[in-house]
Amino acid sequence: MCFAAPEKQLYYFYLASEGWKVFALIAVALPTLTSLLALHWSQKKWSNHPLARTLAHHTLPQSNWRFVAFSMNTEFRRIDKFATGVPGARVIVTDTWVMKVTTYRVYIAQQQDIHLTVTESRQHELSPDSNTPIQFITICVASVNPNVRPFDIRLNSTEYGELKEKLHAPIRNAANVVIHQTLSDLFLETFRSLVEANSFYELPSNQELEPCIGCMQTSANIKLVKNCHEPDEGECQQCYCRPMWCLTCMGKWFASRQDQQHPETWLSSLVPCPTCRARFCIVDVCIVR
Repeated sequence: MCFAAPEKQLYYFYLASEGWKVFALIAVALPTLTSLLALHWSQKKWSNHPLARTLAHHTLPQSNWRFVAFSMNTEFRRIDKFATGVPGARVIVTDTWVMKVTTYRVYIAQQQDIHLTVTESRQHELSPDSNTPIQFITICVASVNPNVRPFDIRLNSTEYGELKEKLHAPIRNAANVVIHQTLSDLFLETFRSLVEANSFYELPSNQELEPCIGCMQTSANIKLVKNCHEPDEGECQQCYCRPMWCLTCMGKWFASRQDQQHPETWLSSLVPCPTCRARFCIVDVCIVR
């Protein structure tokens, strides 16, 4: 800048404007403070580093944080570890450790010391990766070690079963969250919400509802009525069957007729009526009242 803007008189600090003086002080102070911080961390063979202090909370008598690091490195290299999450919030579970690695911090807890609690669940209609419904659950990891602060891990509900297999401690569901561990469970939840937004079917006064022929546990409450197009338009067909299926069984039937390799097409596809084979879509599924 001295060569590019000689009129600023930057060769001499006392002749520069106030703005340039502040800029020069910051430019010198930042690397100086950074160097001093790095020097402080490097003392005692890097024992002052924040990660080293975190590892030191898990040391045993007659050992130091390097033994903990060696144990974690050994288990991390094993192929049977559980790992999930985006690079900025990675969750790793080994035989002994539960770790959450973020951009600027690493959270660590020993499996034998932790209590796990499901605290939250979030349902998303579409996943950015596969255009399918997805559910994320949040689990709080609390340790009996007073030096270890509780932290949250977040994962896809379809990975919940794999996580439980790797953990030694049980997971409490304090929030009474319904966890959908399969794609079919997620689809049924979405199917239910979409059908509830459709128009209702008024049951004639001279007709009674019978038990669902799919599960025989609840009353049939679904009638297929062509609502997506005019009677003579579109690929959907009018179904003349009386209500014989409940919402859950109809959703399972709808999912069973889909291409399992392309779940992104499920919501927009057509399936045949399980009784008369008339083709229908989700818009044609009506709840009986």
